[in-house]
Amino acid sequence: MSAPLRLLINGSRGRMGQALVHCATTIPELTVSAEVDAGDDFHAGLERSEAVIDFSHHATIEAVLTSCVEAKKTLVIGTTGHSDPQIAAIYAASKHIPIVFAPNYSVGVNTLFWLTRKAAEILGPGFDLEVVEMHHRMKKDSPSGTAKRLAEILAETRALSYQEDTRHGRFGIVGERTQNEIGMHAVRGGDVVGDHTVIYAAVGERVELTHKASSRDTFAMGALRASLWAHGREPGVYDMQDVLGLH
Repeated sequence: MSAPLRLLINGSRGRMGQALVHCATTIPELTVSAEVDAGDDFHAGLERSEAVIDFSHHATIEAVLTSCVEAKKTLVIGTTGHSDPQIAAIYAASKHIPIVFAPNYSVGVNTLFWLTRKAAEILGPGFDLEVVEMHHRMKKDSPSGTAKRLAEILAETRALSYQEDTRHGRFGIVGERTQNEIGMHAVRGGDVVGDHTVIYAAVGERVELTHKASSRDTFAMGALRASLWAHGREPGVYDMQDVLGLH
C-alpha cells in the first residue's frame, strides 16, 4: 500500500477547514500534514505536503498560486468570488500544476449541474429560467459560486451571456420579463449551509430542481476526493465534473 497523500489545509480554522480536517481522518489514503490559517507559516507547511486544499479567502489566491507553482504542488481551490484577473491567474498557473477549480465540491450539486443542462435542453426556450440560492448570514459573496455556475450552464444551453443576460433580483418598475434573461436571487439568513433551486417556468407548468445541503461534510468529502484524483495528473484546470466522470 502506498503512503497516504500529504495534504495542507489552508483556512483550517474556518468552518470548511475544520470539516476538511475532520473528514480527512476517515480516508486512509490521506493525511493532513499541515493546518494553515491567517498568520501561520504557509511555506513551512507546504514543504511537508504534496497537495493543497484552499478554503481560505479569494483575496489570497494569487499568493497561493505562486507558492504552489514554485513548489510544484497539486491545488484544489474551494474559495469563490474571484475577480476576472484572479481567474486568469488560476488558468495561467494551471500550465504548470494540476488544479481542481470548482464552485461546489458536493457530489449532489455536481449531479444538479448535469441535470440543469439536460433539463434546459429538453424543455427548450418556452420555459423562463430562474435561479434561487440561500446561505447562512455570514456568507460574504453573492451570488454563490454554485448559483453562478448554474446560471452559466443555463446561459450556455440557451446561447446567452451570463454577464449580459443575468438579472440579479428585481426592484421597481422593471417591465415584463424578457425571454432572454436568467433571474438570479440570493437569500441570506440563519445557519443555512446551502440551498440552490433552478426554476423552469412555462405557461401552465413549472419544473424545479433543488439541492439542499445540511452538512459541510458533503463539500469536504468531495474536495478530499478531488485532491486524490488530481494528484499526479497533467497540469491543467479540472472541475468536479472531471473528478466524477460526468463530462
